[in-house]
Amino acid sequence: MAETIQCDLAVIGGGPGGYTAAFRAADLGKTVVLIEEGERIGGVCLNVGCIPSKTLLHAAEIIAEARDAAAYGVKFPAPAIDLDTLRGKKDQVIGKLTGGLAGLAKARKVRILRGRGHFTSPNTIEVTAGADSPGGESGPTGETHQVRFENALIAVGSAPVKLPFIPSDDRRIWDSTDALALPFIPGRLAVLGGGIIGLEMAQVYAALGSQVTIIEMLDQIIPPADADLVRPLAMKIAKEYEAVYTSTKLTGVDAAAEVLRISLEGPKAPSSIEADALLVAVGRRPNGGLVGAESIGIRLDEKGFIPVNQRLATEVPNIYAVGDAAGNPMLAHKAVHEGKIAAEVIAGMKSAFTPMGIPSVAYTDPEIAWVGYTEKEARAAGVDYEKGAFPWAAGGRALAAAQSHGITKALFHAETGRIIGAGIVGARAGDLIAEAALAIEMGADAADIGATIHPHPTFAET
Repeated sequence: MAETIQCDLAVIGGGPGGYTAAFRAADLGKTVVLIEEGERIGGVCLNVGCIPSKTLLHAAEIIAEARDAAAYGVKFPAPAIDLDTLRGKKDQVIGKLTGGLAGLAKARKVRILRGRGHFTSPNTIEVTAGADSPGGESGPTGETHQVRFENALIAVGSAPVKLPFIPSDDRRIWDSTDALALPFIPGRLAVLGGGIIGLEMAQVYAALGSQVTIIEMLDQIIPPADADLVRPLAMKIAKEYEAVYTSTKLTGVDAAAEVLRISLEGPKAPSSIEADALLVAVGRRPNGGLVGAESIGIRLDEKGFIPVNQRLATEVPNIYAVGDAAGNPMLAHKAVHEGKIAAEVIAGMKSAFTPMGIPSVAYTDPEIAWVGYTEKEARAAGVDYEKGAFPWAAGGRALAAAQSHGITKALFHAETGRIIGAGIVGARAGDLIAEAALAIEMGADAADIGATIHPHPTFAET
C-alpha cells in the first residue's frame, strides 16, 4: 500500500532550480521531498541540454583546433570520428554529474521520489511512481504516493516547441534532445532556428562533417544580441556552412523516402532545399501547466509561465515557482539562483530575486556573451548611455591565439558613469562576461574598472 509522506518542502522537478532549492532548504533545516519524473535528477540542462552539448562542443573545438594548427606549422591528418566513443564520453560526463547530485541528496537526507507529481490540493501532491530513483527512494512502477507539505516549489522546466506542420514521426527530424543523442551524421543538415541552441548543434555537426544550412525567421542570427557582437560569428559561418538564410520562413517539409524536401520563403532563399536531417530549434515552452497548478488556483500567463513575485511566490501563498516554468530567460544559472532564493524565503529569510543582470552565452566559435542592457534594449528604454569598445585586433593575446575577430564592449550610464551592460564576442566570452556581471551587480563605474589592474597579455584585459 502506498504511503503518505509528510515534509516541510515538496519540490516538483529535479533540474538546476529544483535540486538547488532542495539542497539549500535541507541545509536550512527543512525536511525535503524531491519529485523527479525522469530517470535521473539534473533536469534538461544536465541530461539533455547544456552539459552534453558542451561535451560535444568541446569535441568540435578539438577538431577545429587541429585543423587550424596548420597555420602555426603543426599539421594533423583528417580526424576519424568514432560516434560510439563520443556518445560514451558524453554519457560518462552526465553519469558522473548525476551521480554526484544523488550523493548530495543522500547526504542531506533529501528524499527522491521518481514519478510525475500532480497537485491535488494546496497542501498535497499525488506522485505516480516509476522505477527506483537515483536516491533509491521510490516505489514500484505505477504505485501512487501522497505527499503532504507545508510549502511546495514548482521547478518543472520546459520542453522544445513542436511545429504542427512538420512531421513528428520521422527519425530524420530532430529536436535538441534527438540531436544530442548523435543518431547519425547527416551529409546535409538543415537547422530551423538561428538561436543559441540551433547554432551550437550546427557547430557540432559541422565539425563532424555535415554540410549545414541555417534557417532563421528574423533578420539576424542570435536575435537578442547586438548586431556587432553577432557579426564575427555570422561572417565565419557564412564561409563554412552551406548557407545561412535570415528573414526566412520554413513553410513545409516533404519527408520523402530518400531525402527531406524543405520549402522556404525568404528574400534570398530558394523555394526549397534538400537535407538528410532537420533540426527544429525554434524555442522552448514552459511545463508549468503539467502539474495541476491551475486546479489549485495558480493561473498561467498567455505564454504558459507561472507568474511569481520577487520572492518567487505564486498566487497561492505556500506555493513557489522557479526556472523555465516561472518566466524568461530560460537559463540554468537563473534557475539555480532562483532555487536558492526560494528555499531561503521558505526558511524565513529576507531574500528576494533582484539581479541587476543575468548573463547569456552562446557557446559557438567564436563565443558570444552579454549581460545587462544590450544597446538595442537601452535605446528602446530611452536610457542615455556611453559606450567603450575594444577590438581584439589590438590585443596581444588575441593576436597570438588567432582570435583577432573578437570585440569587448561596455555600456555606462551617461549621468552616473555606472556600468549597465556589456557584451563580448571571442574566445571564452562566456567566462569573461562574469567580470562584467559582477561589476554591474556591485554598481561599479568606469573609474572602478579602469583602476583594476588586469594581467597582460590576456583576453580579460580587453
